[in-house]
Amino acid sequence: MNVSRGGLCADLEKPMANGTEVELDLRLVFDDDVLSEPLRVSARVVWCTTVDDGYQVGVAFKSLDAEKAQLVAMFLRYLDSSGPKLKAPKGERPIDDRFG
Repeated sequence: MNVSRGGLCADLEKPMANGTEVELDLRLVFDDDVLSEPLRVSARVVWCTTVDDGYQVGVAFKSLDAEKAQLVAMFLRYLDSSGPKLKAPKGERPIDDRFG
């Protein structure tokens, strides 16, 4: 998954139509598969394309209130390359492995 302040890109098994409204629970995956509390955000699908045996979808976050915007910023700071490295969930290939 690729996350920014404005949205994210994720891999799915099934396609999603552009314009679909979704609720997302963002969670950090730490060592030993420990998960953070979920950060729920509203978003809208802006694109979907076939990749390998599945689909890749891009979603744009809807307007975030100040608290959620601050939490997303904190989430992104943790994901920054200067912070601790996170593992992909079991069975999931890192995106860099798929796109070289």
